[in-house]
Amino acid sequence: MDIDHRKLGRDLDIFDSDPMIGAGLPFWLPAGAAARHEIELFLYELERRAGYRHVYSPVLGKRQMYELSGHWANFADDMFPPMRLGGDELVMRPSLCPHHALMFRSRPHSYRELPLRIAELGAMYRAERSGVLGGLTRVRSIALNDAHIFCTPSQVGHEVAEALHLVRRAQQALGLRVSSYQLSLRGSGGKYVGSEESWASAEKMLREALDALGVPYGAVPGEAAFYGPKIDIQIADPAGRESTISTVQIDFHMPQQFDLSYTDAAGAKARPVMVHRSLAGSMERLFAALLEVHAGAFPVWFSPVQIVAVPIAAAQQSSAASFVRAAVDAGLRAEVSAEGSLGSRIRAAAHRKIPYAAVIGPREQSTDAVAVRLRDGRHLPPMPTAQAIALISDVTATHSPDLLPARPR
Repeated sequence: MDIDHRKLGRDLDIFDSDPMIGAGLPFWLPAGAAARHEIELFLYELERRAGYRHVYSPVLGKRQMYELSGHWANFADDMFPPMRLGGDELVMRPSLCPHHALMFRSRPHSYRELPLRIAELGAMYRAERSGVLGGLTRVRSIALNDAHIFCTPSQVGHEVAEALHLVRRAQQALGLRVSSYQLSLRGSGGKYVGSEESWASAEKMLREALDALGVPYGAVPGEAAFYGPKIDIQIADPAGRESTISTVQIDFHMPQQFDLSYTDAAGAKARPVMVHRSLAGSMERLFAALLEVHAGAFPVWFSPVQIVAVPIAAAQQSSAASFVRAAVDAGLRAEVSAEGSLGSRIRAAAHRKIPYAAVIGPREQSTDAVAVRLRDGRHLPPMPTAQAIALISDVTATHSPDLLPARPR
């Protein structure tokens, strides 16, 4: 069955749009914001443990910065027009890499500090034409999971390999399946910058990293970034259509343009290599894929609501509210459903793809228990409320794709 993230995302209150805001500028509703926030926290922690340092940078920059980086010459048609402010022309950024290059340049660096890994989940803007905008896949306001690694030439191979392993871990937790790896190379035309030697060196490094990973890949001329070749990690939707979520790129150009340097072991000035990588791409394109791959039934750890308490009658509402408070205190996202018949509330929870419904009747109330129903139709025997909360917390903490832990409590 062909699943459309645009309809599903609106049905599940993940995102929407309004003509008064504008085309290609979706807004995230509470359910979508909750799921996105959980993924952002996961990516932040994954990067932190891998040695990344997180930064914030402004969404504007002077036109001169993008002229120096090469974006203005190669990307101006996809950028918003400059805004005049005094004697400056400010531009909504189309990418984060020039800002990160200038962050590196702002401080002196020794070879002992490298690799320096800078990460940011930052906003960027693309002046996409109205005819290509759609849902979350083509938008004008983008929140990108981005990082740039500044390293010595001898460290590049290891850093690319580590980035590929990190992508695998992230996509496994998100429930995405890598369908193929693509080595994107230069094509014909004058948009590509840099020397033949730098391109040949970068392509060799990426091939060696893919060979070391032991995965098949195809080389596709004409798909490289203007400043360097890249690895595009492709995922497939239920209909078999491929899209790119994650990338790893090698860049000799921007360090040259911004005159980046570090002091090498001999005390001389040396040029770093810049590795661009994204574990999950933009939050917009990522959620378009997640909605379709999971048909809206997200893994428990980033489900907008993880458990709904369903009191059978008004007499159990106070017990349901107490259960929800305990679940929320344990770090879960929970709510009470008290309006309508029992059947309609169970169906509503299933429609919203909520992983668990905790039913509380007179018997459960008298024993401080809940009867848990899983969204896949399974029923668990009544269990103490603390046990139910611990069970769901176990599934959440391990980022499991399953609804029950490996060893149920």
